[in-house]
Amino acid sequence: MSQIIAIVGRPNVGKSTLFNRLIGERKAIIDNVSGVTRDRIYGYSDWNGKNFTVVDTGGFVKGSTDVFEAEIRRQVQIAIDEASVIVFLVDVSTGITDLDEEIARMLRKSPKKVILCVNKVDNSQRQMVANEFWSLGFEDTVFISSISGGGTGELLDMIADVLPDNANETDNLLNPDIPKIAIVGQPNVGKSSMTNALMGEERNIVTDIPGTTRDAIYSLYNKFDKQFYLIDTAGIRKKSKVHEDLEFYSVIRAIRALEEADICLLMLDATVGIESQDLSILGLIQKRKKGLVILVNKWDLIEKETNTARDFEKKLKEKIAPFNDVPILFTSVLDKQRIYKTVETALEVHANRIQKIKTSVLNDLMLDIIEKNPPPSHRGKYIKIKYVTQLPLYYPAFVFYCNHPDHVKVSYRNFIENQLRKHFNFTGVSMSVYFREK
Repeated sequence: MSQIIAIVGRPNVGKSTLFNRLIGERKAIIDNVSGVTRDRIYGYSDWNGKNFTVVDTGGFVKGSTDVFEAEIRRQVQIAIDEASVIVFLVDVSTGITDLDEEIARMLRKSPKKVILCVNKVDNSQRQMVANEFWSLGFEDTVFISSISGGGTGELLDMIADVLPDNANETDNLLNPDIPKIAIVGQPNVGKSSMTNALMGEERNIVTDIPGTTRDAIYSLYNKFDKQFYLIDTAGIRKKSKVHEDLEFYSVIRAIRALEEADICLLMLDATVGIESQDLSILGLIQKRKKGLVILVNKWDLIEKETNTARDFEKKLKEKIAPFNDVPILFTSVLDKQRIYKTVETALEVHANRIQKIKTSVLNDLMLDIIEKNPPPSHRGKYIKIKYVTQLPLYYPAFVFYCNHPDHVKVSYRNFIENQLRKHFNFTGVSMSVYFREK
């Protein structure tokens, strides 16, 4: 399971540049989130075999000129609560400020791993000046230049050293054949109510298994011939109102919940529709290859005509395109509307995600389709696809062996994926299609 690395610090110390340096050159940005001062706030990376998600708190500092110190303090506290490692970024060109001192006092009280990162150390003179930052009292201190990349390798080494191996220790306590489901979404869409409806006293909760990640609880649902673990997320165990209302808090909790899940129930508010934040979470689910069901909750509050649901679903699929082979359910937790249909659909998506298709069946079907619709040639080179097989991964991934894999166009890759979806049920599941040389 990917761990969370939070970058904290006052504005204008270079958090955005460091963020891009840590993830931009090693893994693609997971998604773009419309923040207040910049667009990206989280991304995925790995170093020395350790996976981690980098979260930039700087994306949510409100106000382009005024510094809202209370907002920064709240974000630092959230990072202390939720992150595995905290990267405290300061700026050598300004020296140690009062706000740096205040953040340092907060972080020194934390049991979490804190790495003091002195930025903009790009010459020998600044190297000497940077030594004053040792007075902040952090044993793990590194001097970097996020623009040039100097020192960032050492920083990544420090991060990787403290992270556990990628294997999730909690999985040793769980039955791997039982799917893990998380309800994610923005605050106040009904996540807590849905959880209570599913896991209330009338349900048969067998046990609660504490996870290795702080506050992660796996509750086992076992009734009506259906079994799954429901991951207890922020929506279940409420934090203080200040934290609950922070966009940053909702994002970081959603990341952690979906990291641990097989299937994600992305809950929307029917009265609001899908927003940029929802699209960002959806993109993260897709790129992590998790199963997905979209729940349009509070459907009881919508005035309905004959085709209201159909028209809503059509507009929703247009917004989430091209990945729109997704089940969409219109729910009302208040009226218990389609609550148990949600369970059935989530388990169907899980079955789609883990299904394995025989190689003989794949070749008989797909090679016939390819023969009738061959890939376009590239500069006189004809592309011949000879063989196809499914890779042994935790999500659907297929490799097509051919003579010129680098010349297969994206449009043809999309055609192949659409054909796979047409003939096999992969609804709610992201897939990968690769072309390789035999």
